[in-house]
Amino acid sequence: MPLTDPAFLRRLPDGLALQLRAQPGARRTALELTPEGGLKAAVTAPPEDGKANAAVIALLAETWRLPKSTFDVVRGTAARDKTVKVVGDAASLAGRIAEWVSKHG
Repeated sequence: MPLTDPAFLRRLPDGLALQLRAQPGARRTALELTPEGGLKAAVTAPPEDGKANAAVIALLAETWRLPKSTFDVVRGTAARDKTVKVVGDAASLAGRIAEWVSKHG
């Protein structure tokens, strides 16, 4: 039986859309689940010149072992609440993320 998709994830024809809250200027870099089931990306990079967005993408890529080039911030580039698109096979990407959620939830 497949795992259900987390609340922050939406499947697209060519990948996934992830809703997350970024926390730039954090003390440490970490990807966490919020108590409400959302996704929070804490990064040490400052929120200037796209540095925090690049750090969020690097964190997601490292956490889920995917190339950085598959990620793109499609909404909220200058806001804390962001939509990040992940290009690829939606089913395998969702499975990989759901597995991470089950280990870190």
